[in-house]
Amino acid sequence: MRKLKKFALFISGGGGNALNLVRACLEGRIPAEPTLVVASKETAPGVLKLRNEGLRVVILDPKDAASDEAYSKVCLEVAAASGAEFIALAGWLRKLVIPPEWEGRILNIHPGLLPRFGGPGMYGLRVHQAVLASGEKESGCTVHLVDNELDHGRKLAETRIPVLPGESPESLQQRVYAEEMELYPKALAEYLKVIQ
Repeated sequence: MRKLKKFALFISGGGGNALNLVRACLEGRIPAEPTLVVASKETAPGVLKLRNEGLRVVILDPKDAASDEAYSKVCLEVAAASGAEFIALAGWLRKLVIPPEWEGRILNIHPGLLPRFGGPGMYGLRVHQAVLASGEKESGCTVHLVDNELDHGRKLAETRIPVLPGESPESLQQRVYAEEMELYPKALAEYLKVIQ
């Protein structure tokens, strides 16, 4: 039996994607073991949910760091100290400065199709508002490797769904979120086949 890869989860909000990945690991759909959750704020609703799953959660507030570089260094050091071999961002809203040793080892899921609906300010409901304002006929979600440009790294997987007539940003958000729940575990399992 092959040894499970260890990974850290980084969250800033509700923790739904993180919880989904944890459960996929427990069910054997992802051959990996979460070792740690890093949260960017104590008030993130996902903190309690993931603690209730028995995971160690470390709060690292960016206000305590002098710069993005300093903050990233602390976050990545904490992840490495937990034994994490890769990181899954799950609703993480802070800039990470990626040093060479972490390149290709940090994944993210974005609630829109990249590159068009990514970049500064493109998170949460804003993505879906932008899709509807653009008149696009499709939306979806994208799993990608994280590099030093926001929402830029190599795409690993995406799901596309039609934008429905009369769609609201909230209804589109709900439908894309349902796709994220399917896509992220599958993309992570595929990623692990490549890095084994």
